[in-house]
Amino acid sequence: MDNLIEELKGKLIDILSLTDVSPADMDADAQLVGGELGIDSIDVLEMVVMVEKDYGVVINSQEVGEKVFSSLRSLAAYIKENRQQDN
Repeated sequence: MDNLIEELKGKLIDILSLTDVSPADMDADAQLVGGELGIDSIDVLEMVVMVEKDYGVVINSQEVGEKVFSSLRSLAAYIKENRQQDN
């Protein structure tokens, strides 16, 4: 799962244009939305689209989204549990 977390760090930096953040700056267990990275609800929409497009995993409710996007580790675990194809 560590590889998936590292992959997600790079994707989030890219899609959210976090130019002042490196993957090493991102704690897998830190609060993702509303935390130090400044990720807001618009960013969450971009992350939902990325997860659906890149991993084939659907996040179809606000409750699920709040749980999934609480940290990078929870996002990676959700993707791993719900991924449609084996990668």
